[in-house]
Formats: sequence, structure tokens, C-alpha cells
Amino acid sequence: MPVSQNLDAFDRAILAILQKDNTTPQRVIGEAVNLSAPAVQRRIRRMEQSGIIRANVALVDPAKLGHPITLFVEVEVESERAELIDAAKRSFIAVPEVQQCYYVTGDADFILVVTVATMADYEALTRRLFFENNNVKRFRTFVAMDRVKVGLEVPVG
Repeated sequence: MPVSQNLDAFDRAILAILQKDNTTPQRVIGEAVNLSAPAVQRRIRRMEQSGIIRANVALVDPAKLGHPITLFVEVEVESERAELIDAAKRSFIAVPEVQQCYYVTGDADFILVVTVATMADYEALTRRLFFENNNVKRFRTFVAMDRVKVGLEVPVG
């Protein structure tokens, strides 16, 4: 049974609130969803323990921290042997400029979302991540002109 089927309307309402602002006091959440604060706390703890809530983080504007350039990078590898794919995943995870990494189907093997301060920084990153990696066949870069919508909210239906 998928985990989502274990969520009732209260859980979904709590998640909707937390995804907008996870600093909302449990008392306020309880008033909004018609539960007591301790009941909200128990439900949140259960969703954290089950992995539905993966982290409580602050969303930061990269431009305001000196990383105004967002790039999307398609990476194609030479070999899709499991150990080489796993090595690629580890290398992408280890780089702080890589904000997101997806192993995908289609012409590319990976799609990366990268933020950098300058294009010179990106060039240095490409040397380390792609040119020095014998398994990278090619990569293609798309530069974001504008951050129209950026978010991590998942519809809770």
C-alpha cells in the first residue's frame, strides 16, 4: 500500500500548511485543521519518522547569497554500468553548486540544476565534473533567464 494512502484529510491539511511555512506553531495548525496541538505534534512526528516529511529547511534565494546564475545541465554518460552510474551520482551529490540531480530516461542520463556566482565558476565546475570524468560523454547547458517559479511544494490532494 503506498504511503500516501495512509494519510488522512488531517495529515494532508497539516502538510499543506507546513509546506507553505514550516515555522507555523502547532497550536495555529491545530486551530486551522480542527485538532489539538498535541495531536498535530504526533501526526507531524509520525510523518517525519515515516519519511513523508524529509527535512525542515529554509529556502534561500541563491542570488542574494552571491549565486545569481542558475543553469540546467543535461549529462550523457559513456557507460550505464551500475557502478559508473553510482559514481556519477556520488560526484554530483558532493558538489554544493549542484542544487538538484535527477537520473532520467531519454537522450540525457542526468539533469542537474546548478547555481554559480559567475560563468568562470561554472567553467571551473565543468572541468572538475565533466571534462575530468572519463565516463561523461557530453553535456549540454541551459542558462536560466528568469526564475519564474521555484518551489518544492508537493500537491497534497
